Amino acid sequence: MKVGILGSGDVGRALAAGFLKHGHEAMLGTRDPDKSDIRAWAHDTPRAALGTFAQAASFGEIVVLAVLGRVAGDVIDLAGVDNLAGKTLIDATNPIADAPPVNGILQFTTGPNESLGERVQAKIPRTRVVKAFNSVGNALMVNPHFTEGTPTMFLCGDSEEAKAQVARIIEQFGWQPYDCGSIVSARALEPLCMLWCLPGFLKNDWHRHAFKMLVT
Repeated sequence: MKVGILGSGDVGRALAAGFLKHGHEAMLGTRDPDKSDIRAWAHDTPRAALGTFAQAASFGEIVVLAVLGRVAGDVIDLAGVDNLAGKTLIDATNPIADAPPVNGILQFTTGPNESLGERVQAKIPRTRVVKAFNSVGNALMVNPHFTEGTPTMFLCGDSEEAKAQVARIIEQFGWQPYDCGSIVSARALEPLCMLWCLPGFLKNDWHRHAFKMLVT
């Protein structure tokens, strides 16, 4: 499968490496593919391709949005709405504000009755948006190992077909998918980022925890 990654930061690079690890093709989309650090990453990552946002969006059979939440709309514009039409887009963003955390709690740009995931879906109505990979740090996104079992990756979106597609990727990446319903549920999933980051800000503990849904 061809995957276009919109974003060349830590999250984008981690997910691109994960897709490549599992035999997919991946193109990392960025504002400037000629930047030295991005070129160096591609050189050290076998089979990785680089391109602009528009090139990555056009390349991917599935597309991942992996940028800062505050620039998500701008990146979609640069990627091209038509390049995303008819495709599944994994939205790994969170609406994190530029302001510093308060008592270890991230500040968001959204209120309790809205989400960035909903904004993304509204901006690209011909694209099947699935919120996922937003509730854990990039170092643990691909095949993490926990002594207490397989962690849960929560996802939501309006398309059952797209969610099934993303759930298969989640399983391939070593997680148990848990479907939380429509894209409106991003209102609940995005704040999980606050909770996941809390041990990091309070105790500098960033790489040892994830969520798990337990059922009776």
